[in-house]
Amino acid sequence: MTGNHKDKSITRRRAIAVTGGTIAAGGLAAAGYQAAFADTGTTTTTTEAAATAGATASESSSCMTLMSSVTEGPYYLDGALVRKDITEGKSGVPLTLRLSVVDATDGCTPVPGAAVEIWHCDAWGYYSGYTTANPGGSAPAESEDGSTADDKTYLRGYQIAGAGGVVKFETIFPGWYTPRTCHIHLKVHTGGQKEDGTYEGGKVNYTGQLFFDDEIAQEIFTLEPYSRHSGSYTTLDNDMVYDGGGASSGLLTLKAVHKKDPSKGYKGFLTIGVDPDAENTGAGSGGGGGEGGTPPSGAPTGAPPSDAPSATASS
Repeated sequence: MTGNHKDKSITRRRAIAVTGGTIAAGGLAAAGYQAAFADTGTTTTTTEAAATAGATASESSSCMTLMSSVTEGPYYLDGALVRKDITEGKSGVPLTLRLSVVDATDGCTPVPGAAVEIWHCDAWGYYSGYTTANPGGSAPAESEDGSTADDKTYLRGYQIAGAGGVVKFETIFPGWYTPRTCHIHLKVHTGGQKEDGTYEGGKVNYTGQLFFDDEIAQEIFTLEPYSRHSGSYTTLDNDMVYDGGGASSGLLTLKAVHKKDPSKGYKGFLTIGVDPDAENTGAGSGGGGGEGGTPPSGAPTGAPPSDAPSATASS
């Protein structure tokens, strides 16, 4: 797949990915990374973007790496729960996400009250609410792990940022589906409020996707339960959404919990700068692009391989 598949119709709201202090393009500041996960005794495995960073943290906070909104894809559902642990019993390699939201228009100050929403597929490439979708290749039936109904809400949820603008999720490392690379979907909302366990109102400031280093992803996909899904995995270079910009394109910095045992899990870190006054209107309702439009059809646009996912929205 090439960049020609990227969504050109949505409003290109600019956001900024930063880590701690000043960042070189595509890189992460080491001090910001260390501050995010200050525990000791574990081994740090960074993405290519972090490994090639030429910048060091400065005393003044500066946003320099620009990031644009991308398509939300065909598997979005309204009404996700406000919760930290979104696994709902799904098996896979543990993943802790620590995401910070800052105001790119005001010196990268934290955005308290920002609601960060994420959703992603399970270890075999299935999304909750779309259990009849075909993830491509040869994968077990989604029901084989105990998920038998389209009304499940696994691997979806919100967290609302506190005073420091930080949210944290407990989930699993996503699997893959044709024709996409491993990824997590993301929206940043402001101006709404928590209501009956969900987040209501406000507006979407940013729609994006988080990505994973190919070497780390492919190592994890040799483990159970991921290894039961066989087929052609799409690397970052061939993905229809990821544009090669490293951290500026959503590439996470990853930290292994145990240097010799990837099954113990990873921690992922990224800071996202938004304009709280901006509204990302294009990707939220019918925007096409990388993964196609929104339900009811749920099918990717363009001409993907014959085993690309197809889905019907649950009622």
